[in-house]
Amino acid sequence: MTQSGGGGGGVHHHLNHHGLCCLSAAALPAPDAPPTPEPEAGGAAVAVAGVLHKWTNYGRGWRERWFSLHDGVLSYSKIRRDASAAADEDGGGGGGEVRLIGGASARIGGARRPGKPVGVVCLKLSAFRESKSDDRRFYIFSPTKTLHLKTDSKEDRVAWIEALILARSFYSLRSLSGRITFVQSDVSVSTARLRNRMQQEGLNESLIQECEQIVLTEFSSFRKQLKLCYEDQLSLFGSCRHHFEEGKDASIIQGALTRNDFSSSRHGNFSEYSTTESDEFEKQDGGDLTCEDESTFFDAADYFIEPNGRSSAMLSSTSCGEGLLDIQMEDSSHLLPQIKRRSKLPEPTEKERGISLWSIIKDSVGKDLTRVCLPVYFNEPLSSLQKGFEDLEYSHLLDQAYQYGKMGNSLMRILKVAAFAVSGYASSVARPCKPFNPLLGETYEADFPERGVRFFAEKVSHHPMLIACHCEGKGWKFWGDSNLKSKFWGQSIQVDPIGVLTVEFDDGEIFQWSKVTTTIHNLILGKLYCSHHGTMHIKGNRQYSCKLKFKEPSLLDRNPHLVQGFVEDDDGNKPSFLIGKWDENMYYSNLDTSKVKSVDQLKGAVLLWEKNKPSPNPTRYNLSSFAITLNELSPDLQDKLPPTDSRLRPDQRHLENGEYEKANAEKLRLERRQRMSSKLQDNGWKPRWFQKDGEDGTYRFKGGYWEAREHGQWDDCLDIFGEFSET
Repeated sequence: MTQSGGGGGGVHHHLNHHGLCCLSAAALPAPDAPPTPEPEAGGAAVAVAGVLHKWTNYGRGWRERWFSLHDGVLSYSKIRRDASAAADEDGGGGGGEVRLIGGASARIGGARRPGKPVGVVCLKLSAFRESKSDDRRFYIFSPTKTLHLKTDSKEDRVAWIEALILARSFYSLRSLSGRITFVQSDVSVSTARLRNRMQQEGLNESLIQECEQIVLTEFSSFRKQLKLCYEDQLSLFGSCRHHFEEGKDASIIQGALTRNDFSSSRHGNFSEYSTTESDEFEKQDGGDLTCEDESTFFDAADYFIEPNGRSSAMLSSTSCGEGLLDIQMEDSSHLLPQIKRRSKLPEPTEKERGISLWSIIKDSVGKDLTRVCLPVYFNEPLSSLQKGFEDLEYSHLLDQAYQYGKMGNSLMRILKVAAFAVSGYASSVARPCKPFNPLLGETYEADFPERGVRFFAEKVSHHPMLIACHCEGKGWKFWGDSNLKSKFWGQSIQVDPIGVLTVEFDDGEIFQWSKVTTTIHNLILGKLYCSHHGTMHIKGNRQYSCKLKFKEPSLLDRNPHLVQGFVEDDDGNKPSFLIGKWDENMYYSNLDTSKVKSVDQLKGAVLLWEKNKPSPNPTRYNLSSFAITLNELSPDLQDKLPPTDSRLRPDQRHLENGEYEKANAEKLRLERRQRMSSKLQDNGWKPRWFQKDGEDGTYRFKGGYWEAREHGQWDDCLDIFGEFSET
């Protein structure tokens, strides 16, 4: 920087300039900043090698492999002859000393040494975690496979994790500093015009110099921020460059682009970001992996995966003045256990028969539908307990809401919660059949580690019919109970849910709401359809609440299923508005949505949630791909379930298999048994897994179920689906 005296010389600020002016200031540190340190020569400072146990497959189990870490690249090979010679080979390439980790490296000798590398992992494009249950295990993830690794001791694992982090940061610094100095040219910034204008106003020299200094200080601060942005872009390009050079799939490149922003400033304490969330991941043990003769691969995740197991993000600009910050959460399901679930129902063994509606309708008008005995033809092969879990198909919205709250964005959190509350209705489109009414004490569990959720529900009361549920996710808990009051009016059925649903995040923020009214139309004439209408109030215990209006359909309405609403703070301000359809999607905007009929009439609306694609195998029940998995019963799972689980209900199972005669017979038998439930409840029957909360009267999960499941302790559970005697 040079400063002239008076006379309009001004202050000139020189900087190295990239050809793209928007990135110009990022190429060089501020004049008053210390020079950027060059990485020390000798990549061998982070070169390590040693023996690790690598999981191959169930047939071969754990096998010793020689791993070498150098210049941000981890390679591994089979051990054949002398390992020490291999250490020299590994180290020779880098021109530095190689540090051996583990006693196994010294024990291997004689005629054994590593052969040609069979796998290479670029650490800059990888993620890794420690095991929570085994202090010797850790994992390295990529989009194509997962390396399951094990050391000989806890200390060896610590040494390897530290080496991986050091190598990653060292390689990033070296590659980044080399690229930054690549494009430079001179340009200057002057305050001469400002000085001349201030002199025309008659200001004294000391004030002019003070103003010049303020301008240059602000510019220097802005330039530092721009430099950081520029470095991020260069680092991102470097991480993706080899994909462009080798012609990799564009989807892999997009994955790296969208995940990049989570990679900065998160590597200080590796144990915080490298611990598996549960033992369910280790139980998979990579049994399908066969990594012994694979070709070289590079991973495509330029970030450390956070413990939420699901979220990685790309920050995009929205109305920062309104407190909005949109994050497109990426699917990181490849980091969770991959469980293959069925994609279609079994083929029916019998042909369905028609039934007479009129005899049923004549005797049922005005009655409570829960007391009407309908043929099994009217049912779908799911119980109301399972339907409760179907409402959590889009539980990733709560994962995202949790992440927003962690970043201090409370507004986006409640918007995601609102989208989740609406998404539960998406699967009700064109579902002509009703779920089975559960028996008193009937339960349902759903353990979906690939989604990061664990759900449990129980029928806790027969009259009134109450179903209680509890679900645990990544950073949140969801619970509630529901009592459905329904009336059958011949041409339609109206269902009014009574009960409160609650979401509580780990930081203490709570949201509560109740469902809106559902009506099923055209039971006799016309096409059968359902509608949801009413107002949903989502109440929070902190800054924000939300109000959503589900529009009631009409004969002249050309825009059915419309949902509109707004978020309101404690002062009555409305910082954001929502619009969408409960069977399609939800958007948010800064503009008032109450005057528009669809999101197409809004500019700049941002997508919050979108319905999944329909199942290719919906059958006549029109089940979603998610719903098809809910009643699946494998032999392994059957051994773990209590006798009260909905999957073991015989009439429901016969219906799923297309055995309609057996299903009808079992349904009548169980309904006769169900009539004894009122007497059982009057005699002091209590729910096994839930108890009524004294504060608000809702049923809360009291725990113990998953522990009993682990030990198979179901002695105190009734065989509610078995034979019984009325005497």
